[in-house]
Amino acid sequence: MNATELDILRLVQRHFPVLAEKALQEEIMSVGKLYHFKAGQVIQDYGGYIKLVPLLLSGSIKVQREDEEGNELLLYFLEAGQTCSMSFSCCMMNKQSDIRTVAEEDVSMIGIPIQYVDEWMRKYQSWKNFVMRSYDQRMRDLIKTIDSIAFKKMDERLLEYLRQKVQVNTNPVLSTTHQAIAYDLNASREAISRLLKQLEKQGKVRLGRNKIELLD
Repeated sequence: MNATELDILRLVQRHFPVLAEKALQEEIMSVGKLYHFKAGQVIQDYGGYIKLVPLLLSGSIKVQREDEEGNELLLYFLEAGQTCSMSFSCCMMNKQSDIRTVAEEDVSMIGIPIQYVDEWMRKYQSWKNFVMRSYDQRMRDLIKTIDSIAFKKMDERLLEYLRQKVQVNTNPVLSTTHQAIAYDLNASREAISRLLKQLEKQGKVRLGRNKIELLD
């Protein structure tokens, strides 16, 4: 066992205690690889074939979807201790990715080669449970996104988005631009700027140059 393998084993035990079967931990240690991405770096892009399933150790990842006209929409964020269930389906069906994943903050993760995803579902109950819980969590996240688009006004969607960003960044001061928010919410920059000014007048945010502090 080399130093890197030992590091991976310890990281799995610390960040993914639900994967408790010793044989599974040893397999992850053997085939997994550590990856690091800087904030803003694209991890998986549209149209590519997913080769790895991520086990997120630190940081956060933004998962986006693009329509036929090139408009993007934020689906959900991934946080430490989670994985991307949409990558499971792409892996097992060997289809091209219809999502883009971007490092919201600096990210460290363990990458698991795709050929083990389905095999471990049959071999390890803890892995199967982990995958199914991940699907359930992501489904609830997607339902929340759909409900937000269908039933909430844009100012409500914006405030909810800012709260999500604060949660995953663990910082009430967000370093972002009005244009970046507009991309995530599939809205115009002008509309986002106008709504942010309204939220500032209501005492819910404080605006600065490329910074937004959530006060609510």
